[in-house]
Amino acid sequence: MQADEAADLMDKDKESDGFKQRAAVAIAIFAMVLAICGLGGSNAGKDVVQNNVLASNYFNFYQAKNMRQTAISLAADEIELGRLTDPALPEAAKAALQKKLADYRATIERYESEPATNEGKKELLVRAKTHEDIRDHALKQDPYFDYAEALLQIAIVLISVSIIASLPWLAFFGGSVGLIGVLLTVNGFYLLVEIPGLS
Repeated sequence: MQADEAADLMDKDKESDGFKQRAAVAIAIFAMVLAICGLGGSNAGKDVVQNNVLASNYFNFYQAKNMRQTAISLAADEIELGRLTDPALPEAAKAALQKKLADYRATIERYESEPATNEGKKELLVRAKTHEDIRDHALKQDPYFDYAEALLQIAIVLISVSIIASLPWLAFFGGSVGLIGVLLTVNGFYLLVEIPGLS
């Protein structure tokens, strides 16, 4: 072997080592983004389930309040009608019915809106819709994380194979796939762009 041939082999080894180092760094970066993406996807899934349950609970509570309010309203109407149509009622009975009617009307108003406890019908609807909005936002985020995870895993595999097979073009292709995965991860967190078919 000639000296210049040995020098060429050493240069090729240096190039190969540089390629392997850059590929390893790319794998490490994509693996880190994959971990962050998995966390974001997991949190989005939890947000969907949790807020769907909470919205459902608040809507059920609203329905229960509405049914009680309707029942009390009917009872109040019946008391008022009975009080007005029976002139023979003693004054004490009229006063008792009037007090009961006032209590019923106050309860009806309290069921409609109760800012002190945040459990009136108006407040319950706002709370339910708030949880629906959070759920819907998480539902929009989730597909981006799913596709990003798949692309990042594919990128890691392609770059790993490129190191073993010494195929730089495969590493560039894997890097491109990984870059798309990184962009989808960022979009999953911030929803900067709505991609048709993913939302």
